[in-house]
Amino acid sequence: MYIIMLGAQGTGKGTVAGLISKETGFPQISTGDIFRQNIKDKTELGVEADKYISQGNLVPDEITVPMVKNRLSEDDAIGGAILDGFPRTIEQAQKLDEILAKEGKKVDLVINLTTPKDEIIDRMLTRRVCPNCKATFNTKLHPPKVEGICDECGESLVQRADDSNPEAIRRRLEIYEEKTSPLVDYYKKQGVLKTEEISISINRMGTEVAKDMVEFIKSR
Repeated sequence: MYIIMLGAQGTGKGTVAGLISKETGFPQISTGDIFRQNIKDKTELGVEADKYISQGNLVPDEITVPMVKNRLSEDDAIGGAILDGFPRTIEQAQKLDEILAKEGKKVDLVINLTTPKDEIIDRMLTRRVCPNCKATFNTKLHPPKVEGICDECGESLVQRADDSNPEAIRRRLEIYEEKTSPLVDYYKKQGVLKTEEISISINRMGTEVAKDMVEFIKSR
């Protein structure tokens, strides 16, 4: 089964995807991880991607799409995968459809996570990440057992630079709505979209959503 995670930053995509991955065995694949691995391995695509990333520019589709295609061809992703951060545009979605169709496969489920904007901003301002193992915590909702220390590996937690400015976060959310929200309609028309709200206001968090999605996946 091939699953896509949609949702603005701060909605909990990574958390939900990670929990689903743990329960189903499908690898969680993010474009950020793909970029970092290719750059680390100094692949031809990685070298090209680094030229854009190092200058703060978006990596073009002619580099991103082949990287995703290569990752989906690896052994652990042959039976299914959870894509987090790809596709971001209709054009990328169409390319993904083509890649999967050539293998007789398709996108089976798109999980669209929504959260009130003010709640997202507060969540991102209080988010802390481990620079070593990439574990994510929140000083309010999901604090580490020891303040400032990663539960998983003991490394000191940090706040991402782009998580410290409320106006910058608001602008990122606006860009997401402009660029990525059309994908909601695209997958809705395909009949594979499930929208789930994650919010303190309705007492429904990522763990509950992930549990429901795992039950849904296993019932198919």
